[in-house]
Amino acid sequence: MGRFEERITAANARTEELADSVGNALVNGFHLLALFAIGGAIVWSAAFAFAEMVEAGTASVEDILLLFIYLELGAMVGIYFKTNHMPVRFLIYVAITALTRFLIGFVNEVHKPDEGILVIVGGILLLGLAALALRYGSYKFPSSRSEADSGDAATPSKA
Repeated sequence: MGRFEERITAANARTEELADSVGNALVNGFHLLALFAIGGAIVWSAAFAFAEMVEAGTASVEDILLLFIYLELGAMVGIYFKTNHMPVRFLIYVAITALTRFLIGFVNEVHKPDEGILVIVGGILLLGLAALALRYGSYKFPSSRSEADSGDAATPSKA
């Protein structure tokens, strides 16, 4: 009976290894597919926004800031694709750019001083301070991981 239990235990271990391998392959495949889909959507959206600008024959500051948002999102996807780590500061940069774009649109619409302007500018200031705190923290208190792994790097690691 002891030999039979050993065979069952060994078969169970092999089955678990196979299931882990298949599961990891499926997760990695979905991860790559999702990154390509997100990257493609960013390129597609940026191309259509640029085509609209060309068709209009002009580009406003809001349009240019929208292209910068697409550029930052594309850079985030590229860095995440290479390092499997999301650079947190890029998310803050996207938010700052989006709020700046919103502020310009708000000022163009309202044409008068309003507390809405203060709220938007306050948000931009808070996001700027958050980016500064992240940068200072990564400089002053480096982790044992590489700079790219800290989520604060703009370039992927060589590892």
